Amino acid sequence: MRVLQVDSGREWRGGQNQVRLLCRELTKHPDVQNNLITAFGSMLADRARADGASVIETSWDVGLSPSAWFALKRAINDFQPDIVHVHDSHSLSLALWQPKKRDPYVLIAHRRVDFHVKRRSGWHRADRIIAVSAGVKRVLVEDGVNERDIVVIHDGIDPDEIRANAGQAPDIRQRLGLPAEAPLAANAAALVDHKDQLTLVRAAAAARARAPQLHWVIAGEGPLRESLQREIANLHVGDIVHLVGYVEPVDALIREASVFVMSSKEEGMGSVALHALALERPVVATAAGGLPEIVPAEWLAPVGDAEALAAKTVQALEHPPQVTLPVRSTAKFMAEAVLAQYRLLA
Repeated sequence: MRVLQVDSGREWRGGQNQVRLLCRELTKHPDVQNNLITAFGSMLADRARADGASVIETSWDVGLSPSAWFALKRAINDFQPDIVHVHDSHSLSLALWQPKKRDPYVLIAHRRVDFHVKRRSGWHRADRIIAVSAGVKRVLVEDGVNERDIVVIHDGIDPDEIRANAGQAPDIRQRLGLPAEAPLAANAAALVDHKDQLTLVRAAAAARARAPQLHWVIAGEGPLRESLQREIANLHVGDIVHLVGYVEPVDALIREASVFVMSSKEEGMGSVALHALALERPVVATAAGGLPEIVPAEWLAPVGDAEALAAKTVQALEHPPQVTLPVRSTAKFMAEAVLAQYRLLA
């Protein structure tokens, strides 16, 4: 079976790590020829190749890149794939714009976000959509995508890899000049609107009276940074809320946290929460998208409710729950489920 993976790779976030893990697992199957086409010099290209994946690099400076379209066309003509598996909206568009073939490949599109899709978008034209959560599937069905064309396969992680990464620097308390015993609530996500760290900052202010020693660490970069800085100043929480930028490896930060907190208002699944569970850290989250499928209801707050998020975080800090990683939340299980779809459709 010949499979061509397509991801623009213009950033490194949870979705790109899932593509890397999928490619890595597929290399273990001798009956699968798997190639990945992605942006030249991207972290996805470098890390997937380091894991043994076959990588085709192309210029991909803009989402709907003409260079990427031609590179995809060449790859399809040369490789003659049975499956073309796209991992973002731009990749889907470029695949749909390819010339029609007499013996067409099966087009599978991976949907990792619970954003709404337009009625005439390419998401209505894929042969199969893999949704990373029932929450993502629900939104797609609401938007008119045929339910029979969607299968739910949760993201997976490599617990051993995560634990190894967690043993590396940085020591965030030392970096921030905090006492070794200072409790930490950590968040790791791009600073973008749907991750809603503004609610997280407000939760820090709400929790201060009950847990004055608690520090909140927000790791990530993005366009929301200036808004967050203003809100931190307005609420006078600059001494306990720390914007630390992009942290590598993020698992080291999660390991140091007393509790991991996700404040998203939209979230496909939130695979970083699985990282926290693998490191036996309590997870508090909003009930957005697919998060209720991996975080127990007791530790969920309504979307946008800073007071509830603060209360849940302090509760987890004062009475840490027993933490377990769902048995099926591994990259191997995820890849086997995806491979089953390939074999069903090819």
